[in-house]
Amino acid sequence: MENIALVFPLASQRTIKRALTLLENHLREPGVAFTSTPFSRDWIRLQLANHERELFMVMFLDNQNRLLAHETLFHGTINSTAIYPREVVKAALRHNAAAVILAHNHPSGFAQPSDADRNITERMKKALTLVDVRLLDHLVVGSKEVVSFTELGWL
Repeated sequence: MENIALVFPLASQRTIKRALTLLENHLREPGVAFTSTPFSRDWIRLQLANHERELFMVMFLDNQNRLLAHETLFHGTINSTAIYPREVVKAALRHNAAAVILAHNHPSGFAQPSDADRNITERMKKALTLVDVRLLDHLVVGSKEVVSFTELGWL
C-alpha cells in the first residue's frame, strides 16, 4: 500500500495494515474460498484502490479456490500497465495454482473496464488454459467500486 502514508495518519495506517493481515489470514484458513464475493472485493479494494499508478495483481488459488499467494506482478503509469501473459503463467506454475483471479486498479477512480482490459483478459485466459489453470475472474478496482468480469458475463 504505497500511498497509505499520504492519505492516512499513522494510527490509521497501522489499523489498515492489521485489517489486511486479518483478512489475508482468514482467506488462508482451510475451507475458506477466495471467490468474487463482497468480502473478496473489499480485500481487493483495500489492496489496490487509491494508488497513483496502475498495479496488476494476481491471486493464486488451490483446487478449492483458497488463497495460496498473491503478487503484484506489474506496475504501470497513471493510465496503463504492460502485462505479459507469460509472466502470469510462470507465477501460477511457481505457486502450483489451480486457478487465479486477476485484479488491477484504475488510478482515475473509474472502474469501467477498457477494451484493452478485455483483450488482455482473453489472452490471459487462453494462456492459462494451456497449462490447466482456471481464470475465475478479473476485477477492476476504482476508487469506490470494483467491477467483476465474471459478473458481467465476460468470463
